[in-house]
Amino acid sequence: MSTDGLDEIQRRIEYRFRQPRLLLEALTHRSYLNEAREPREADNERLEFLGDAVLDLVVSEYLLHAFPEAAEGELSKLRARLVSEKTLARVAKRIGLGEPLRLGRGETKTEGRSKPSILADALEALFAGVYLDGGMDAASTCVKTAFRDELASCDQSLVKGDFKTDLQELCQRDFEMLPQYRTIRETGPDHEKLFEVEILIRGDYYGVGVGKSKKEAEQMAAKQALEQLRKDGEGSCGTSSESSR
Repeated sequence: MSTDGLDEIQRRIEYRFRQPRLLLEALTHRSYLNEAREPREADNERLEFLGDAVLDLVVSEYLLHAFPEAAEGELSKLRARLVSEKTLARVAKRIGLGEPLRLGRGETKTEGRSKPSILADALEALFAGVYLDGGMDAASTCVKTAFRDELASCDQSLVKGDFKTDLQELCQRDFEMLPQYRTIRETGPDHEKLFEVEILIRGDYYGVGVGKSKKEAEQMAAKQALEQLRKDGEGSCGTSSESSR
């Protein structure tokens, strides 16, 4: 790997390594060493292990201060979205992490530089490298720099409005089936439509939601269903009959 490649990735994360070997290790996939047979070098798996913890800590602390009113469950869901493989891979691609990765010929041929799992692991390894090189403050700054867009758009509505997921999990756990959503009415002009969606669980009516999109209406219907189920006894699907309308 050229020094230009190492310089570029440091420029993108706005951090200059004092120990370049840590950066090199973070960018080294095990497939590279399997082929290169360099016993004195290490792949990035141990750094990835540490980086996972560093990332969790930085993101957790950020969310704790950013959303002082949020409950623990809401914060956990937000963190899960931010540190998911999908998000990590997107961030890694944005900072160009795939380009300087050291991969074996096999991984290179199978487009390893764009594989989400490889990119996500390398990003976590990179954060660990920064932590070992410059300490927690440097790692925290690096994470926030890399996740600038994700943190800026992070909103509690991502979890507070996710009633459909909560209801789906409850129904699968308690009833071994999924709720059914049915659009019953569309009103208003095309640019200001309102949708009404009713929700059925085991054929029983559990509420109706209204929204400017079907997705929003389904979320509101799911919210009603969750409230009704809790009144009925936390998942004991009492019959919420047509008279509930």
